[in-house]
Amino acid sequence: MLKVKDIAKAIEDFAPKGLQESYDNAGLQVGDPEMEVAAALLCLDVTEEVLDEALERRCNLIVSHHPLLFKGLKEVTGRTATERIVMRAIRENVAIYSAHTNLDSTWEGVSHQIAHILKLTNLSVLEPKEGNPEAGLGVIGDVQPTPKLEFLRNIKEAFKVRALRYSAQSPQLVVRKVAVCGGSGASLIRESIRRGADVIVTGDVKYHDFTTYGLDIIIADIGHYESELCTRELLSRIIRQTYPDFVTYFAETETNPVKYM
Repeated sequence: MLKVKDIAKAIEDFAPKGLQESYDNAGLQVGDPEMEVAAALLCLDVTEEVLDEALERRCNLIVSHHPLLFKGLKEVTGRTATERIVMRAIRENVAIYSAHTNLDSTWEGVSHQIAHILKLTNLSVLEPKEGNPEAGLGVIGDVQPTPKLEFLRNIKEAFKVRALRYSAQSPQLVVRKVAVCGGSGASLIRESIRRGADVIVTGDVKYHDFTTYGLDIIIADIGHYESELCTRELLSRIIRQTYPDFVTYFAETETNPVKYM
């Protein structure tokens, strides 16, 4: 039977931990790397409900995009949800593994999945890592010339966005070149403009980003959760390429923590 370390290696062969940002904490969060695993539950965030679901489905491994332990714990008393998850996962022998900014930065990573959904071509990394043009944050590519509002409607439908935030003052009428970044990609707006993108598709854009850059590029904020939900399919594909008979499930209890009225 496969072990936790086998699944971890499959993921890290695709998205090496060395690609993660300095602030990140990708990798095994909880559990014994030598533990045998029967099945894995894949999710964006590890919540108490996701852990409940893993136990119900008899998955003794949870693989998430966002790390459960992003910042260090100073105590494990059960006071917070994170502490309770750690305590219960250890007690129930459930391992938790996360692939975060290394999955963002690798070639064919998270931003590439967004680009494929939008049918972009001629892809290149938006902000390459030094010495490695095929690794880095964001992706830029070409799209069949599309009227701005039609392209925005396509985004909303493709990512099931209930309320699309976009820069109303942007003068562009047709979209030809598109920059994308999963999660929080506002830091890449300037580079997107420099590279000639007509639009950047990302999440967590601030009000002043719209006012500062809205005349230079169309900013489409689809939401953090919506932009990264595709990581579940990506993680499943990575694991099953190496271990085609290994069972993976998508968390059904996972929901967007942001609601709209």
